[in-house]
Amino acid sequence: MGDPGEQVLVVPRESIVTGEGWLGVRCDGVDAALEAVAREGRFVLRSTAEEDPRLKQVIPYLILRDGDRWFLMRRTKAGGDARLHDLWSIGVGGHLNPGDGDVPGGLRREWAEELVADFVPEFTAVGLLNDDSTPVGAVHLGIVYVADAAGRAVSIRETEKLAGAFAATEEVAAVRDAMETWSRLAFDVLTE
Repeated sequence: MGDPGEQVLVVPRESIVTGEGWLGVRCDGVDAALEAVAREGRFVLRSTAEEDPRLKQVIPYLILRDGDRWFLMRRTKAGGDARLHDLWSIGVGGHLNPGDGDVPGGLRREWAEELVADFVPEFTAVGLLNDDSTPVGAVHLGIVYVADAAGRAVSIRETEKLAGAFAATEEVAAVRDAMETWSRLAFDVLTE
C-alpha cells in the first residue's frame, strides 16, 4: 500500500454520500461535492482511512479521450496491487496528498506521474463515482474528469506496470467485462 506514513485527503462520508449512497457514476452534484471537499476535506493517515467507512478518500479519476477514442490501459503483473493485475482501465488517478493544494492540483500531479505528454489538457469534472459494494470501494469516492488529447501524443510513464494507447469505442467495449470496476462504471455512463 506504499508509504505507511502517507497522508491522504478524506471527507466525512455523509458530506457527499448520504444514506445508502449509490452504485455507479452520478452526473449531478459535482460542484457541491467539490465545495464539500474544499470545506470539509482533511488529511489523515492512509492506513487509518482505509479502515474507516465513515470517511471517503477523494480520488480524481481522469478519462482521457482523443476525439471519439479512449486512452485504454492494461495493468501488468509488475504493478503493485495484485487485485488489479491484467485488468483494463480507462482511468488515471490516485490519492490526494498534502502538497497537491486541491483536487485539480492532485490530478495535474497524477497526470505528470502516470503519463508522458508535452501538454496538460483542460480537465472537466463530470461525475461522482461511488461503489460501496466492496471494502475498498466503501472508503473511496471518485471525482470523474474528462479531457481531450486533441490529437497530441500521450504514452504511459511506467511501462513495466502498464501498457496503454488510444482505442476506438468498439475496442474498449470488447474488454469491458475485464475492466476494473471504476472504469466499467465510468465507461457505461459515458457511452449512454
